[in-house]
Amino acid sequence: MQRPKMKKPKRWLWLLALVPILVLAGFVMWANTPAKPMPEALAALPSDAQVRVDTEPWLVFRPADEEPTVGLILYPGGRVDARAYAPTARDIAAEGYLTVIVPMPLNLAVFGSDLAKEVIAAFPQVNRWAIGGHSLGGAMAARFAYRHPDAVQGLALWASYPAGSDDLSDRNLAVVSIYGTRDGLASEEKIAPSQALLPRDTRWVAIQGGNHAQFGWYGPQNGDEPPTISRARQQDVIVQTMLDFLHHLKSRTS
Repeated sequence: MQRPKMKKPKRWLWLLALVPILVLAGFVMWANTPAKPMPEALAALPSDAQVRVDTEPWLVFRPADEEPTVGLILYPGGRVDARAYAPTARDIAAEGYLTVIVPMPLNLAVFGSDLAKEVIAAFPQVNRWAIGGHSLGGAMAARFAYRHPDAVQGLALWASYPAGSDDLSDRNLAVVSIYGTRDGLASEEKIAPSQALLPRDTRWVAIQGGNHAQFGWYGPQNGDEPPTISRARQQDVIVQTMLDFLHHLKSRTS
């Protein structure tokens, strides 16, 4: 008696099974091609007499001649190499503040929004923390502040705004929101509604002529508007605003 022949799987079933694998592989390849740091960013990485720099497991910038008690944690923008924010972090650290840039899994902060907890645990001498970030990094920094209200005392949003589910309006949290008037990705129209999600005393800083990509040192970005000021000028405003913000946080009594 002959056994019945097994039917061969139809070719379309094999193709259907491959689709999610191909999609996942494509996503990983896309996420792992971040915007590269400019030469100015790489030049900010070596230590010198003013700032000590460590590059593992995070990019840590600390003043060379003192032990800071106020720290800033920075989350990079989506698909942007963390090193692209090194010049900004270095300038802030040179003024006495620990500054830590956190590289993200797949270069997307949505996969590492809670990584700030590890940074805070690694520096017990720091008694006041601000968390911030650029674009997607800022949104995830806001999420961390929302989920861990006792972990940070300040939030800095660079061309960014919190998700509607992360309402911080009733929190005792110092907040600064910095944005460019020529930003083609996080426009003023997109940022304006976030006022309802942030504390009433949030400081709003508009950089006239600034755009999205010039919050870092990684070159132009698709969908952005051309700036009408130089990257160096925009960075000057960002650094000075952050120094004022951190000084305020340092002197805050509650």
